[in-house]
Amino acid sequence: MCSETFLRLPEEKRGRFLEAAWEEFTRVKFADASINQIVRRAGIPRGSFYQYFSDKEDLFYYLLGDIQSQVVRVFGEQLHKNAGDLFQLQIALYNDITHRGERCPILDRCFRLLQINPGIDLQKLLGGLLQQDFPPELMEKIQLSSLVRQEPEYVRRVFLMTLGVLGRSIMDSLLQPERTAEIQRELEAQLDIIKYGCLRRSEAAPANT
Repeated sequence: MCSETFLRLPEEKRGRFLEAAWEEFTRVKFADASINQIVRRAGIPRGSFYQYFSDKEDLFYYLLGDIQSQVVRVFGEQLHKNAGDLFQLQIALYNDITHRGERCPILDRCFRLLQINPGIDLQKLLGGLLQQDFPPELMEKIQLSSLVRQEPEYVRRVFLMTLGVLGRSIMDSLLQPERTAEIQRELEAQLDIIKYGCLRRSEAAPANT
């Protein structure tokens, strides 16, 4: 966690430090990231780093927390654009990452971290979405009437299943960009399975599962 000293920094200096940190953590994998490179880019003494964060890992998890809050905002914006459709949300996010010339910098950073740190999966990276309380700012934008159940825990589980499919699809696309269109078709097919289920109605699980 960052120190009070860091929080009291002028906004410009704090922003310069965080940009330097992002540049380093999206340049090389976590194990190879250098505090010396971060402080050099930020234009501060190395000793100042330890007034802000206890170590490199402390800073890294601060950045992940920042990504989580910003990604919730991006997801909310996409839900608004897509009339609250939880499944169309993931397809729109896939397009933002893989198809468009002007992509969301927050999502770019998120998936760059995934690309160079294979041990981090999307759900771990967005750990704030895994908490027991589903983010209310997302819940209020989801078209709940289209789901068979509307309670937050059920919605959270459905959301995480779709998020897992999205994460695998984006990683596949980053590794094999020539297959982007094919991977999108597979993403849509997997989302349809989650959306419609795979059992006959008479074989479906009880409503309280």
